[in-house]
Amino acid sequence: MRLELLEILECSPPLTREPLDAEQAAGVARVFKALGDPVRLRILSIVASRAGGEVCVCDITGAFELSQPTISHHLKVLKEVGLLTSERRASWVYYRLVPETLGELSALLTLPATAPAVPL
Repeated sequence: MRLELLEILECSPPLTREPLDAEQAAGVARVFKALGDPVRLRILSIVASRAGGEVCVCDITGAFELSQPTISHHLKVLKEVGLLTSERRASWVYYRLVPETLGELSALLTLPATAPAVPL
C-alpha cells in the first residue's frame, strides 16, 4: 500500500495548479488522517528530530504513557501511509522517516512564488 500511496502523491499536482481527482484525494486524505492524531504527530516529530534520523521503538514507547500495543498500532498506521519505515535489529525495531512522502506532501501544499496574497 505504501508504494501505491507514493504513486498517488507523486502524480498529484500542487493544489493550486489543478484539482485532485477522487483517487488522489482519497490517497492524500489517508496521510493527513494519520497525521491528524496527536500521538502519531508526536511520534513523527520524535523520529524527525532525532540526530541520525532513526529511533528505537524503546525510545518512542518511553516518551508516552500508553501501552506498547497502542504505540505499535500508531507506528503501524504511520508505516502503512508511507511516513515511516522500520528495520529490525536483534530484538529492537528502529524507525526512520520516508523523506519522499514528506517531500510529496510538501510539494502538494506549496504555493507558487508568484501566487497573489489572499486577504484573510
